[in-house]
Amino acid sequence: MKVLRDGETQQCLEPSAAAIGVFDGLHQGHQKVLEHVRELGFEHGAVPTVVTFDPHPALTLAPDRAPLQLATLDQRLEGLARLGIEQVRVVTFDDALAQESARSFIERVLVGELGARDVVVGEDFVFGHGREGNVETLRLEGRSHGFLVHPAPIYSGSRRWSSTEVRRALANGDLDGAAAILGRPFTLRGSVVHGDARGAQLGFRTANMALAPRQQLPSLGIYAGAVRMPDRSWWPAAISVGTRPQFYDDGDLLVEVHVPGFSGDLYEERVDVAFLTRLRGETKFSDAAELVSQIGADVERTLDVYTKFNPEASALLG
Repeated sequence: MKVLRDGETQQCLEPSAAAIGVFDGLHQGHQKVLEHVRELGFEHGAVPTVVTFDPHPALTLAPDRAPLQLATLDQRLEGLARLGIEQVRVVTFDDALAQESARSFIERVLVGELGARDVVVGEDFVFGHGREGNVETLRLEGRSHGFLVHPAPIYSGSRRWSSTEVRRALANGDLDGAAAILGRPFTLRGSVVHGDARGAQLGFRTANMALAPRQQLPSLGIYAGAVRMPDRSWWPAAISVGTRPQFYDDGDLLVEVHVPGFSGDLYEERVDVAFLTRLRGETKFSDAAELVSQIGADVERTLDVYTKFNPEASALLG
């Protein structure tokens, strides 16, 4: 898949069928949009393309209301490639872009860089300075520049597929609700960093995760999941999202992953952590022995849950 960034673009030699959006999480609604883009590309001899923004536009336009991210840009790009998108234009959303008119953006990016023949957007899509542009704006400009506009539905029956709904489900600890919208388990990406070795002292070595800024997490608690190693193999994972109240009262939030049966060195490695089932809430125990007993039970339940995990069932898990 070709990735075009600011300063790296030139007019494409082939026309494109392009979808526009952030596509955070690549949920099932996004997947339907991208399926339509692929179909249009095949029908009209155009390159299936996505125009996406990084960072999220709200971080520039309304930082106090900007949503937490469901996935890193790398995760988005990998998911788009697996879904059959052949070209992605990553547009940096900054103050300069926020001042650009809708018409200018159309002429500069869609027409000038991508030679758009078809443009697919959500029914509620707005863009340009002061949110002046919408689907009707695209239609009007399309008549002048030779592209067609295809609004994509944002609802599945009576329920909306949206990144906002995924965030809400995760914040409530509702992994099943999040997965129903995503079409796969929610998956974090991060690097393994050194911690205080507290897990090893208890007999359960953990990988401490360094995550991207503004990463959405599930609610505090203990989860059964799976971790994808650097060699792309999947292993069972008992996951803690919490503040470790047994030992600390500083309120620092950590994501720690115990991988039963694994003894290798993961420091500085990048891994993906899929959340499968919420086991329990975060608890402070009467003593360390009680905590160790509960962790052992959590690990046993994790192994049971993992036996039903099938990463091949979802294209977006890779």
